[in-house]
Parts: sequence; structure tokens; C-alpha cells
Amino acid sequence: MRISLLLCIMFATAVGYGQQTPFERSGGTETATYPECIRFYRNLATHSKKIRLQEMGTSDAGYPMHVVLYSSEGSFDPAGWHAQHKIVILINNGIHPGEPDGVDASMMLLRDVCNGKIKVPSNIALAVIPLYNIGGALNRNSCSRVNQNGPRSFGFRGNAQNLDLNRDFTKSDSRNARAFARIFHWVQPDIQVDNHVSDGADYQHTMTLISTQWNKLGGELGQFVHDTFDPSLFQAMEKKGWPMCPYVNFEEGSPEKGWQEFYDPPRYSSGYAALFHCISYMPETHMLKPFHDRVLSTYALLQTIMEQASLHAGQIIEKRKLQLSAELTQSSLAIHWKVDTARYDNILFKGYVAAQKTSEVTGLQRLYYDHDKPFDKEVRYFDYFKGDQFVKVPAYYVLPQGWHDVSELLLLNGVTLIALDRDTVMEVEAYHIDEYKSAAGAYEKHHRNYGVKVSASRQTIQFLQGDYLIPCNQPNRRFIAEMLEPAGEDSYFSWNFFDAILQQKEGYSEYRWEDVAATYLRDHPELKKRLEEKKKADITFAQNASAQLDFIYKNSPYYEPAHLRFPVYRIP
Repeated sequence: MRISLLLCIMFATAVGYGQQTPFERSGGTETATYPECIRFYRNLATHSKKIRLQEMGTSDAGYPMHVVLYSSEGSFDPAGWHAQHKIVILINNGIHPGEPDGVDASMMLLRDVCNGKIKVPSNIALAVIPLYNIGGALNRNSCSRVNQNGPRSFGFRGNAQNLDLNRDFTKSDSRNARAFARIFHWVQPDIQVDNHVSDGADYQHTMTLISTQWNKLGGELGQFVHDTFDPSLFQAMEKKGWPMCPYVNFEEGSPEKGWQEFYDPPRYSSGYAALFHCISYMPETHMLKPFHDRVLSTYALLQTIMEQASLHAGQIIEKRKLQLSAELTQSSLAIHWKVDTARYDNILFKGYVAAQKTSEVTGLQRLYYDHDKPFDKEVRYFDYFKGDQFVKVPAYYVLPQGWHDVSELLLLNGVTLIALDRDTVMEVEAYHIDEYKSAAGAYEKHHRNYGVKVSASRQTIQFLQGDYLIPCNQPNRRFIAEMLEPAGEDSYFSWNFFDAILQQKEGYSEYRWEDVAATYLRDHPELKKRLEEKKKADITFAQNASAQLDFIYKNSPYYEPAHLRFPVYRIP
């Protein structure tokens, strides 16, 4: 009886630690479905004290969001991890379920960690999102990734709202993104990895890598990533037999002119993470390589990131702290970046010669890559960015409480808001939206605002009990500024959260306003003088009665102050 029980325990343990993934059972041609993925981790957590599968929020598809936690001593408190000076790595999988390489690689990696095949240093802790875009994963097909070489079937890019979740990190239209923010700020990762598969040109590399824009990380942290940590990843991957290059950012043809580093504003996972001084990577396996190779190279990269993070743990922790302290003292921050075309690094690129041949489809000339003509050459990689739009960060922002969507997202992202305890009159700096453009077509559920120009003025405004003071002397200072400055590339204004101020709510009947305007001009000769000067300078204006009436109205107290006044105020 006791022997039978022991055998049962041994068998259960072997199944828990040794279970094969759908990827392995299929010989590298299948990816796990969402139910298979969660069952795998649930079974793994049952048999290993080092693993916990935890629910964290929900998804648009109605299914719970999970995070898998790993630590060598079996503790699952991220704050405790940081107190022990562990490097915390957050791995996100399946943001695009048609690009599932990370899903399968992470399953095998965590199993191999539990069974001892992979040794994770004790100063590393992991948080893994098994499959982020659950709705897209459930929408399984075999056709939507027409450029891609396997697996046999896979999920769809759009989630249950048909949103691309890798454009949703600041606007957070999805429940997925809100769950992610809770996970991110609970875990407080030092390094984030968001696994993808590429589109674009053809070349020899199986793995390419988007790294956080090191200039945006800034200071010693950014320099360390560029000079030390990134090179350590590339060198280690070369030794593992997976020569890697930066994400190939040209669509077709040859790379003689080189290419620019991928620009990642905060809508993307890496751009979002950078706002919180988190080193971030988007592995991009090459779409045309066999699924088997893509998954194994992702496995190798995740292992490499853990190894190198352990070796450089002290530097990562120190330089993140230094950059946070430095940023708290910076009077201005960049809210938009552009590539510095005068500076570049040379990288080794393993490509194929691009050529032309007659198309079987059109009978015209078409591009193809000649695999009989591989080449290795150094190319220019433009990975230096500089801020081209800056903002002076105030001591406080003031947000009226009526903008609930904005305050909720700020709180979700760990921002401290201080509610006024009584009605208060304050002198503030107010922005007027002088110019903006709205996109004609929809982009991820929005018609985005861009080309924003503002002017500032000092105004005395009464705020109500419950309105919010937002101090900028807090760790999420950069996130606050980029979200609340209307010209920020992925600000809440750019994503239409404040569009109500762009519409004038009150107006006038011209015949009635004629009489009121005449009286107002008599009482305000300085405005009448401005009107006459404008008529002399602008013939079209002088011949347009409606334009003149509008000019008077908008320079009178009858015009509503809220129109085009940005409802986030600044206290310098």
C-alpha cells in the first residue's frame, strides 16, 4: 500500500515537471491554445513550490488575466523580491496571438526551471503573463498571418474588441491593458520582455531585438543599456548559436543605407515601460523561419536575459535608482523624440541579396530575396535619438474631478492624486489649444489629435472640493507629464479624452448679438480699436460681417472660457 502510494506520488511529480507542451508533442508545428496554456501552468504550480499561477484582473473576452510567479525560494511577493535586491523580469506573451513564439518558449522555460534543467540564479525573480490577448487567442485560424511560416493554427491580432493591444498601453481602452497596468505596477519590473514575430524584409537572422530607446531611458541607465547590457545579450546569443541583430526596420530591398532604430512612443509596451525607468525588450523572431526555430531562439533569449541580468544585477538596480533621482530634479522633459541622423553605430547584418524577377501573378517585375546569395556586412544603425519637443514640468498639475476617465487611469498607473478638501480659488497656468489636427481615419478606436500647438496664460480659477492636485515630485513624474501635456505624442489629449473642450457649447443669434455687440464696443473702445485695425489689415475679414461678430464675441466675457481651454492646469 505504501509502495503504491509512493509510486503514485512519483508519477504525479514526473507528469508535473516533465509534461510536454503542445509545441513539443507536435514536433514544433503547433502552439498551445489558451485552455492548454493555463492547464499547463496550473499543473506546474500544483507540483512545484517555486511557481504560483495567480489571477490579476480580467480581459475583454471575459476570461481572467493570469500571471505566473517564480522565485527560487518560493516567495511570491514582488515588494519582497525588490527588498532582497532581486532583478524582477516581467515576460509578456501573446499580445499578438498570431505571433505565439513566446507562449510556447515560456511554458518550456518555466517547466525546465522547475525540473532543474535550467538553473535560475537566486537574484532573479520572474513574472510571466502566459497569454495576454485572450480574445485574440480564442479567435483561432490558419490564414491571418499570411507572411508567417507556422504554426499550423494560431490566434488573431485583434482582441475581443478588435483592438491591437500593443497600441493600448496609455489609452487603456481594453480590460486587458488595465489588468496589465495592475500587474506591471505590482511587480515593478526592472526588465520587461514582450515577445513578438516580425514582418518585413528577408534575412538570415532568426532573432532580432527591439531595445528600449536608450536615450529616452536617459543618464547612466540609458548609457549602461547601450554600452554594456545590450552588447552582452548579443554576444551571449551568438555563443548559443543564435546570432542576433537589432530589429530590421526596413520593409524591402537592401540595407546599404542602414536603418533607424524602431521608434517606440508610449502606446507600445517598450515605450510605456521606459516612462517608469524599466529596461524593455521586444524580441522579434523572423516570420519566414520555421516555427520550431523561432520558439527555440526565444527560449534561448529569455534564458540569456536572465543570465545577463543576474551578472549585472547591481548595476541595473543602482542605475535605475540614479536615473529616477536625476529625473526628479530635471526641470524639463522631452515629450517627443527624433532620430539623430548624424550619429550611428555599425552592426553586422546577415542578409540575402535582393533582386528582381518576373511575377507569376502580374507578369511584371517583383522583388525577391536570393537565398543562394547570402551576405554578411556591416551596416549603419541609427540608434541615437534626441528630444525635439520639451516641456517644463510644473510643481503640480490640477485636474477637475469631472474628467473621471483620466483620473482613473492616473490612479491605475500608480500616480498620487490629492483631492482638495474645500472649494479653492487658485492662480494657475492654463493652456489654450491654438491649433490641432484630427486624423480622418480611425486608429485603434480613436481619431487621434496631432500637430498640437498651445499658448499659456495666467488665470485665476475656482476649483471645487474633490478636484485633484497632482504633485510632480513623485516617481511616476515622467508618465504624468507625457500623459497630461496636450502636445505629448501619446497624451490623453492625443487619444481624445479631452475632445469635449473642442466643441463650443453656447453661441448666439446674429441679429440679437448685433445689438449686444454694439453696446459692448461702445463700453470697450480698446476692443473697437482692435476690430478696426484687423479690418484694415485683412480685406476678407472687413467684408465678412459674421467673422467680425465672432471676433467681438470671442473677445468678450460672453464667450465661454472652457472652449479650447485645456482642463488640466499647471502650478509652476
